[in-house]
Amino acid sequence: MATQFEKLEKELVELDKMGHVLYFSMLKECKQIDSKYVSILKEKGFELVDFRSEYQSWYTKSYRVVSQLIKERLSEFEYLYKGDPKRKSINYVNYSITDYLLKLQTKNGLGEVICSTSDAISKMEMQYKILSSARERFTSVLFDIKDIVQADIFDSELDTSRELNKKGFIRAAGAVTGVIIEKHLSHICSLHDIKLRKANPGISDYNQALKDSEIIDTPTWRFIQHLGDIRNLCDHKKDREPTKVEVDDFITGVEKITKTVF
Repeated sequence: MATQFEKLEKELVELDKMGHVLYFSMLKECKQIDSKYVSILKEKGFELVDFRSEYQSWYTKSYRVVSQLIKERLSEFEYLYKGDPKRKSINYVNYSITDYLLKLQTKNGLGEVICSTSDAISKMEMQYKILSSARERFTSVLFDIKDIVQADIFDSELDTSRELNKKGFIRAAGAVTGVIIEKHLSHICSLHDIKLRKANPGISDYNQALKDSEIIDTPTWRFIQHLGDIRNLCDHKKDREPTKVEVDDFITGVEKITKTVF
C-alpha cells in the first residue's frame, strides 16, 4: 500500500509533467513550434492537449501545492493567472493567462496588434517553473518529512480505532482517537509557533488557540469542539456510555481534521 509520501510525490510528478505539457501546448497554439517539434515532444512522452480544456484543473491543483510548499511564491503564481485587476491598459507585462483563455488581443489606432495570445507564453513558463520548484522543495532536505511520517502513523492508528469500535471496545476506540486529535492539534500549534499557557493543554485549549490565531475558522472550531465532547464522553464516566455510531463519527471527524487542518 502506498504511503502518504508516495501518493503526494506521484501527484507532484504528474502535475509537474502536465505543467510542461500545457506550456508546449500553448506554444503550438500560438504557432511557435512546428509539427516536427511536436513529434519530437510526443516521442519524449509529452502528448499535447487543448490548453483551454486542461489548464483550469491544473491551476487549481497546483495552486494548493504552491500554497503549502512555497507560499512565498503564491502571490506571484496567482498574479500570472489573473493579472493586475487595477490595470488601465493591456500590455506585454500585464498580459495574463486569463487573457489568453479569453483570446484577448488589443490593437492601436492604426489597427496594428500590440498585445496578443503569444504574450501569455512567458507567463505560463514562469508558472510551470514555480510548480517545478515546489516539487523540488518537497523532495529536498529542506522539506519537513516529519509531517508525512506522522500522517501515515495517524492513518494506521485510526484503522486500529475502527477495528476496536467494530469489535465492541467503544471507549478504547474513542480513547485512541482522542490521543490522535490531541497530538495533531498540538503539532499544528507548534508549526505556527503558538504558545499555550497551560502546562498540560487539551483539545479545547489547542482548538481555541488555533481559532484565536486565525489558523482555523469558526465552523472548524465548532466541529473540533464537538469532537472534543465525544472524546470526553469516552474518557470519563458520564450518565451514559458512548455509542458505536458516535465513536465511528468521532473517528471519521478526526481523520478529516488531520487531513485538512495544517
